[in-house]
Amino acid sequence: MSHSARQLRLGAALSLLAAAAVAPAAPPREEADSPSPSARRLFEGARSKLLQVRTLLRGQDSQATVGSGFVVAADGLAITNYHVVSQVARQPGRFRLVYDGTDGVQGPLELLAFDAVHDLALVRMVRPAGAPLPALPFRPASAALAKGERIYSLGNPLDVGFAVAEGIYNGLVERSFYPTIFFGGALNPGMSGGPVLDEQGRVVGINVATRFGGQLVSFLVPAAHAEELLARARSAAPITAPVYPELLRQLLAHQEHLTSRTTAQAWRLAGSSRYAIPVPPEAFMRCWGRNAPDDAKGMLFERSECTMDYQVFVSGQLRTGDIAVRHEEYDGERLGALRFLKQYSASFAREQLAAGDRQRTPPQCRERDLDRDGLPLRSVICLSAYRKLPGLYDLSVLVATLDQVRGGVQGRLDARGVSFDNALKLADFYLQGFGWKSDRR
Repeated sequence: MSHSARQLRLGAALSLLAAAAVAPAAPPREEADSPSPSARRLFEGARSKLLQVRTLLRGQDSQATVGSGFVVAADGLAITNYHVVSQVARQPGRFRLVYDGTDGVQGPLELLAFDAVHDLALVRMVRPAGAPLPALPFRPASAALAKGERIYSLGNPLDVGFAVAEGIYNGLVERSFYPTIFFGGALNPGMSGGPVLDEQGRVVGINVATRFGGQLVSFLVPAAHAEELLARARSAAPITAPVYPELLRQLLAHQEHLTSRTTAQAWRLAGSSRYAIPVPPEAFMRCWGRNAPDDAKGMLFERSECTMDYQVFVSGQLRTGDIAVRHEEYDGERLGALRFLKQYSASFAREQLAAGDRQRTPPQCRERDLDRDGLPLRSVICLSAYRKLPGLYDLSVLVATLDQVRGGVQGRLDARGVSFDNALKLADFYLQGFGWKSDRR
């Protein structure tokens, strides 16, 4: 992955294993670190098709990002990640692309097309006319991988040299919005955009990300998306202007799909004995819960937070295209009514909204009171517009029940990068999920 790309959310530093007091003797270093015969064979067969992809400042050779790529056609077409080339895509007047081959040959790269939703880009090597270049083949879609098969990731990690990392195909990531391969192997910054091969040297995936907080947990874009991009854009002219219009088109299509899938699902109900509280099914989200500590002396609460692992990379400062939902149910029986209402109101008022920045305008909010079959609610709906992607907004919906003086529920939905109409649709869908539990009034 490129140096500029952020690591996935929900990350944490890798824990260090304490060394045992008496450990068995380690094998000699050269034996322990030596690659398997398959890894050596595949690397030797693929090395002439590997590239290091670097983004340079337009007027000098200082590099801004470093990633990897691989040749997919004899005329010098190559695949990498969109996030590796995003600076050139957005600001072609300030940055340029170059490649370094394993043989030391260097040259310019042209950006032809990209698929931001799947984090892929198609580039072309600019070189003198000559013999056709060797290219990596794709594994046929009809030849499905079996879980447990050994696969091999190639790239240039940390800008220290081309390398191969052995790992295991562990199927597709569960609850992922788009199909993503779970790679049981190590990916490091700089490997983004590199190929992952099967035992026959065919591309099965493209390096895209790793997750801190676990060992050998990495992710690949399925090769089928790279094949589709190649088929669609192999004759495209080089991109020379900022890509915001095409980026907007892709993001609008994605948010339409995201909204449709979200509103097509029925809400799950939280375990409240009093309220119907909307909780998303975990089809493409993961939900985590916690409650007040055992020794809490004031207001008690139970919290649920549901998030997507997926986001669309736009730039180092902007990721978008996801939804998050959470709620807290409060029990203030240990407090008097006035103390509870003060703390309950303060909790609602403390909800943070992103301030305006270079990416988005300051949020514009509307507050109103609602009645859900006799259940009084207060809601706040806020929208922030994207400055360079007109027609996209970040939505925040805040809601609080108002029927008790010593208890209640507060909820929140955030949707990033949605159209105005879909923002209203999602807000209404979320608010309709609140109500009484069964016929309780």
